[in-house]
Amino acid sequence: MKRHFATLYVICYFSAHSPNLAKYLCNLMAIVILSRGNCGLSKCITRYMVAMAVADLLVIIFDVVLYEINDMHFPLSFLHYTPVCSLIIALVFADIDCSVWLTVAFTFDRYIAICCQKLRAKYCAERTAAIIIVIVFGVSFVQNIPIYFENEHLLIIDNVPWFCKVKSSLSSLPIWIAYFFFDITLTPFVPFLLIVLLNALTTRHILQASRIRRGLRGDGKSEDCTDPEIVNRRKSIILLLSISSCFILLWMVTFVHYICTQFAGVEFMLTDYNDPFAIMEHTGYMLQCLNSCTNTFIYAVAQAKFRESLTNTLKYPFTFVNRLVLTSDQRPRSVFQ
Repeated sequence: MKRHFATLYVICYFSAHSPNLAKYLCNLMAIVILSRGNCGLSKCITRYMVAMAVADLLVIIFDVVLYEINDMHFPLSFLHYTPVCSLIIALVFADIDCSVWLTVAFTFDRYIAICCQKLRAKYCAERTAAIIIVIVFGVSFVQNIPIYFENEHLLIIDNVPWFCKVKSSLSSLPIWIAYFFFDITLTPFVPFLLIVLLNALTTRHILQASRIRRGLRGDGKSEDCTDPEIVNRRKSIILLLSISSCFILLWMVTFVHYICTQFAGVEFMLTDYNDPFAIMEHTGYMLQCLNSCTNTFIYAVAQAKFRESLTNTLKYPFTFVNRLVLTSDQRPRSVFQ
């Protein structure tokens, strides 16, 4: 138990002192550990979790590193050329869509596995998971191609276009208004509602099945700890609700802000930081970026084998150096020394 708390302490320490580095390392470690397949999870679940970690890592690379950090510390780099800037913005939106819809796909997969036993063998398979992951990535990138063309240059220096801004002419185009409403409906409105609905149905099914099983085995609640089926269901619901609930909580501010833009006439990208809606928008954006590194914490808390693999991974450099030192000490020395 102390070893597990030490592992979590290391992760939290890096998160507090180097948040962007912590996000990158957390997702990278999650990809490496889950890819090994030693966490006691099925191949289907492992596929989804690795894909979610990859999508979150891409969000950090394109959104946090190439967009935010580059904008603050390198104000005139080649990444600020208008074509490159537009490409980065489009990739940011595509990666966010991937991360969101992979969470929905994972939630739906667990719903089928727990609530629909007849479809479980056909749907909850490694090949099906791989196909769905490819479709999610493909559709997300294709859907956000128009984002690349929504920007124009802000400045022209020596005949070179610099920086990006949204074209003012787009606000009056009906086709662009329709695309905008379609885009914000697809992310995050539909995923938000689907995750809430699927979690509610899955939780109700698990509680009903556990109540029936407990009644068949006897009324003693102490038997729950020795019933492997009850234990597996409890672990499944903890992992599912942890990932989904974290997504809902961290996207809640953005979700409310989108609603305000539709019914209260609030504009996007406000620069007056005394405006409560501007504070809400930027707070939601910050929490949305934070969502890209929380799954690793959830795995560490909910999965004992993931904690064990993570501990071994963190200890490996020290173990490797220790072996080198021991090996060098055991080598035969020359008689002339």
